[in-house]
Amino acid sequence: MPDRRALVEDELVFYRQARAGGDIAAAWAALERAHILGQMDWWQHARVHLLMLGLGLAIGDLREIGGQLFRLVLAVPGSVTGKAPPGNSGRSNISAFLPQPIAPDLAAKLNGHPSP
Repeated sequence: MPDRRALVEDELVFYRQARAGGDIAAAWAALERAHILGQMDWWQHARVHLLMLGLGLAIGDLREIGGQLFRLVLAVPGSVTGKAPPGNSGRSNISAFLPQPIAPDLAAKLNGHPSP
């Protein structure tokens, strides 16, 4: 079983670098990847949504702020019950209930295999 905390933390390194460099698109991409990797661990799931909320606040994106507040209510129950939709990016621009395809490198990590 993969260490979800470590998988999420790896992506959060990229998030922090992108945010520090002002690359908001790359920061969101890293948070989306962290979300996919961490969504079945209640703490990692909530943690990533908190970071998404923080980024939404930092850039003044009202849609994202509202979407993240809604998702924070769902994150822990979704993880605990196993109902979090696999592959969902966690962003407010898609339904919080929509499963999405998982990128092959993320699927490999979730299956306990290092990415190539």
